[in-house]
Amino acid sequence: MSAYRDGDKVVVMLPSRLSKAEEEQWIATILERLAERERRRRPSDADLEARAHELSRRYLSGRADPVSVRWVANQRTRWGSCTPDDGTIRLSTRLRGMPAWVVDYVLVHELAHLLIPGHGTDFWELVGSYPKADRARGYLEGVTAAAHLPMDADPAGDELARDDDLHRGDVLHHGDDYQHEVAG
Repeated sequence: MSAYRDGDKVVVMLPSRLSKAEEEQWIATILERLAERERRRRPSDADLEARAHELSRRYLSGRADPVSVRWVANQRTRWGSCTPDDGTIRLSTRLRGMPAWVVDYVLVHELAHLLIPGHGTDFWELVGSYPKADRARGYLEGVTAAAHLPMDADPAGDELARDDDLHRGDVLHHGDDYQHEVAG
């Protein structure tokens, strides 16, 4: 049994041997789990700020002390931004739903800007203290590259599509399993 997002739908794969009642029960369970996982991937501004302070303590010896950290919807070309003069950090809402280690990387990057405004060697040494920095940078580069793919590109396996609401939809037969598509 599995579930994944396919654009604005959730596809739930179940064995065909299940009764209708078992299908309904598993669909509800899987959708609840998916919704909880997505909630954990969408921290509030307060959660984001608390996480930034924890990351500063862990990777920057607590030297970066942001005044505020919040999500913003107006950043379409940046993952995050920092204003060292007033200690504010802003993360693009496009990061919501991405793995926590990717969001953590962007936070560490912006926290490092509170200490070093430019992108020189000393800056990258600070960012490099985050153990998944290279991996997260590669992940974000992949997301950026994928955003430029033609619309007819195969969306199979896209588990990163994000929608806040989960609703039940139609059932599609797929081999020996059922696929339950849930419109978002």
